[in-house]
Formats: sequence, structure tokens, C-alpha cells
Amino acid sequence: MTRSNPGPRRLAALVLALGMLAALAPPAGAQDSAGVRMVPPEGDGARWWSRWRGPSGQGVVEGTGYPDRWSDTENVLWKVPVPGRGHSSPIVWEDRIFLTTSRDRGRRVSILAFRRSDGMLLWQADAPNGPGERTHGKNSPASATVTTDGERVYASFGSRGLLAVDFDGNILWHRELGRIDNYHGPAGSPLLYRDTIIIYQDQNRGAFVIALDARTGETRWRTPRAARVGWGTPIAISVGDHDELIVSSQRFVQSYNPSTGEELWRCEGMLREVIPTPAVGHGLVYCASGRAGPTLAIRPGGRGDVTRTHVEWSITRGSPFVPSPTVYGDYLYQINDMSSIITCLNARTGETVWQERLGRPRREGISASPIVVDDKLFVTNDEGQTFVLKTGPDFEILHVNDIGAPTLASPALVDGIWYIRTADELFAIGS
Repeated sequence: MTRSNPGPRRLAALVLALGMLAALAPPAGAQDSAGVRMVPPEGDGARWWSRWRGPSGQGVVEGTGYPDRWSDTENVLWKVPVPGRGHSSPIVWEDRIFLTTSRDRGRRVSILAFRRSDGMLLWQADAPNGPGERTHGKNSPASATVTTDGERVYASFGSRGLLAVDFDGNILWHRELGRIDNYHGPAGSPLLYRDTIIIYQDQNRGAFVIALDARTGETRWRTPRAARVGWGTPIAISVGDHDELIVSSQRFVQSYNPSTGEELWRCEGMLREVIPTPAVGHGLVYCASGRAGPTLAIRPGGRGDVTRTHVEWSITRGSPFVPSPTVYGDYLYQINDMSSIITCLNARTGETVWQERLGRPRREGISASPIVVDDKLFVTNDEGQTFVLKTGPDFEILHVNDIGAPTLASPALVDGIWYIRTADELFAIGS
């Protein structure tokens, strides 16, 4: 039996149908943006600022009513001294603010709890004695931001180990992970993923990524790593029907199964010193490499070496050393803190939309990661100046706030109030 050729009308209808299907389908090789996202905090975690970079995991704030102007007096609801020295960012749960501090030249490290309503210091929980380590001038043994599930607060103190305390400051468990041999000291914050605490430590010998039972501190899994340098924080993402743990560090971005520690894929291209936390949007994971290295936009979900198959785009211009990138709408914002330059990129293509300088150029002059709230982008430099920018395709500085104190930590935002840690004080900024 022979098959006859379709007539002109049938052929036209077939072409039209195929065209409609192509228009409805995602681009070849692209991941639906709804299928790749940060794993959100569980329970009431999304209601509060329970982790580094907040509920979104990348400094994007839901809600409105946050003031966009302040100084050391304007819109200040309260400010209180913070004892010691530390660079960790505050987190918030109900009427508690938690952060860490270091005293006696790093010999004493502590978790601090403040009352959110008035800033009163409620308690401090000291980590057990242990070995110290040498730190960079912009680092300290209290640089890692804590996280909480509403029952326990989890803190990483490098060679002093991981610590879990309850909301009254009682130590529930403490895990020693060995001496950290990293020439700038530790800095990465722990990640709470479901019922496990995950952290990675890249160092001269014995680098690893580890998952601990959040209730007991017992090891769930531990996977060796080859990287020798790194100060970043891992993220957990949802990719279609499974979750992935993303670690961006020396030379590689790697994905692990967060339940077992098995490596799923790796992508080459990072440089030696990597600090920024990855961001997520448009079906991509954005990983920035330190000291003018590349920013890679990677499609997750692969297996094995995905360097040649899953990099959507890569650029070197404007990449950050310390601050993490932020995705908002169609745009990726990142800060080259080596020269005080901010770049807005098309998040899908990597094309530069605009690139401008923020204030006077200063090498390593910005440490805090940017915040987006009320369609405005907030970038704070180490001198305590916050540049308030309009988001979108047109560069515009709306105004500049000055809190009048060195500021390296990133803020926390809850219920219309900013909580900002400076070198010596904790501020509550509200209308």
C-alpha cells in the first residue's frame, strides 16, 4: 500500500499545528523557570528571616512598607551595642534576633540573642574551647551567619566546630570537625535542608562537604572534596522531580544529592578564590568566581561533566569577589567590589544592560550582598553608605543613605523593619 502526499491545505494545517506546538514548548535544552528554584525554608521559616540571604535565599524581599531612607538617627527605631567583633549577618525569628561575635582575639566565640521589639540583649551562648585560626582583616571566627528552624539555632565557628542551641541559649549539641586549614579563616554559613545541617569546608588538606542530623548533630553523610580554598555557602535547589545541593568553589561548581552526598554533576570554570553564594532564576544557577573571574549561568539537572553541555552563558566583566549576585525579574545584578562597579545583566542571555560606578572606587570596598525590596535595589559599601537604585533596564540612583559606621554584614528584613549590623551596633530601621 502506498502513502499519498498530503494536499496543500493539509500541509498548511500541519505546518500551522507544528508551529503552534513549537511556540508553546520551551526552548530546546532549556529548563522551565518554574522547575528550578531555591528550596524554601520549611514551616514558618518563610515567614521570618531564618537564614543567610533570607527566605528567598538571594536577598529578594516580599512585602512592602520598608523605609528606603535612613541615617544614624533618621528612621531609627532603636540601636544597641554589639559586644565583640564579628561579620555575620543577623537572622530573625518571631521576637528574636540572632547573630555571632568573637572576643579575646578569637579565643571566645558566641551566639547572641536580642529581643526584636527593643534590642535588649537576652543571652549569649559560648562555643566550647578549641583551636583558633588565622583570619583575614575582613574576616573573624564569627563571620558565618547562623540559621534556625524555630526550635534550634545552628552556628559554624570554623575550627571550633558546629553548635546547636535552643531559644534560651542552652547548648543542645556540639560537633568538632577538625582544625580548619584555610589561609583566610572560615566564613561559609551552614545550610538547613529539611532535617539536616549542611556545610562545606575547602582547605589545604581534608576538604569536605558534610550533612549532620539537625536534632542530634550526628553525621548523615560526608563527601571528600579536592578544592583547597573557598569561603562560600551552599544552596539547595529544586530541579523538576529532585533536589540538588550546589557548591561553587575553587575551579568547579558541583552538584550533590543532598540526601546522600553523591556528586551528580560538575562544571569547570571557577577561579581560585570563590566567596559569592549562587543565585537562581529562569531555569539557571548563577555562580560568580572571585577576583574578576567568570560568572557562569548553568542549567542544572545534568550528570557528570557538564562544562560543554549545560553552560547557558559566561562572562568575566563585572564579576564580584565577595558580594553575592541577585536575580530580580529579568535581570541579574552583581557588584565588582574590586572597583565599586555594579552591573545589570539580562539574566537569560548574559548581555550587559548597564554598568555604572557606585561612589568613589575602592578596592574590596563592598562586602554586604545586595537587597531588593519594593522594586528598589539596595547596595551597602563597607563605609556604611547604602545606594538606593531603581531596578530595571535604566540605571538610576534614587538617593544614598549613610548610617555613619563601617558595615560588612548584610541586613535582615521582617515586617517593614530593617535590621542592620554595623561594626559595633545593631540597628532597627523602620517608619
